[in-house]
Amino acid sequence: MIEKQPMICVVGPTGVGKSELSVEIALKYGGEVVSADSMQIYRGMDIGTAKLRPEEMCGVPHHLLDIADPSEKFTVAEWKRQADRVIDDILARGRLPVVCGGTGLYVRALLDDLDFSQTPEDAELRAALDRRANEEGLQRLYEELCARDPERAKMIHPHDRKRIVRALEVALLRGRGMSADYDWTPRQGRYEALVLGITMPREALYKRIDARVETMWRRGLADEVRRLLQAGVPVEGTAMQAIGYKEVVAYLNGSVSEEEAIRIIQQSTRRFAKRQWSWFRHDPRVRWFAKGEDGQFPKDEIARLWASIDHFLQDIGWWSANRSSTCRLESES
Repeated sequence: MIEKQPMICVVGPTGVGKSELSVEIALKYGGEVVSADSMQIYRGMDIGTAKLRPEEMCGVPHHLLDIADPSEKFTVAEWKRQADRVIDDILARGRLPVVCGGTGLYVRALLDDLDFSQTPEDAELRAALDRRANEEGLQRLYEELCARDPERAKMIHPHDRKRIVRALEVALLRGRGMSADYDWTPRQGRYEALVLGITMPREALYKRIDARVETMWRRGLADEVRRLLQAGVPVEGTAMQAIGYKEVVAYLNGSVSEEEAIRIIQQSTRRFAKRQWSWFRHDPRVRWFAKGEDGQFPKDEIARLWASIDHFLQDIGWWSANRSSTCRLESES
């Protein structure tokens, strides 16, 4: 008997190859991928968020991609609600959920079954904070957020004006940080999860990130952003605060050159990868597997990864319950 709902999570820094590995796992074990990326939820944001193209998905169903309009507000609470529903459906069909993404709060929301309480709003205070950002600079507000709510500050990019202002708004209204509104206590939730962390030498990853940004630009990142703006997506909206998008906006309005925009995107992405490493490194549930300088797993490391998945599925009873369908899928692939 499987007492809890099983799932596999693939986490790690951006650019390390989480999406490709998740497809491999899904093909090998009869799974479907659930995206845990806070920017891949948006329609029309494909190049800059590094969504897999259909041919790269190899026929594996992917969920929670393109579920929101870039103009709308989308919360982690809403993502968790939809993720729980999708995972229930995957399991009901005898398939294995493979959660893939680098948005640490999304993954933790599932693992710890976090409870997101309603937080207060004050339009006048928010407007005042916006004025302060204009007058004092966004860096000053971010430093204040770090002092008032360091946990929340670690989750927000220092240039993400909308989230910084919102987090400060809540902290000032409540007299405590936004993170205090979440029940962070790990609970015995509904899922039995194997969390696989993918890493590689830092300098090698940074080179991959730099090359990927250049590829995004050649594939038409600037045109993608231009289309979003023409469709009415607000520059100050959450979607346009994503790394790669706000820099292109600056390029399109003439604030920076093409070369400077690419350099800033590369730098911001490397810094983001560093923050992701820090987030996941502090979670003792993550089992780390290291790629080499060439971006490939050494033979002994990939063998250890597959063995870990095999043992996990055997231990929870999934292997015996789904062995026939898994074998059938493997023979077809």
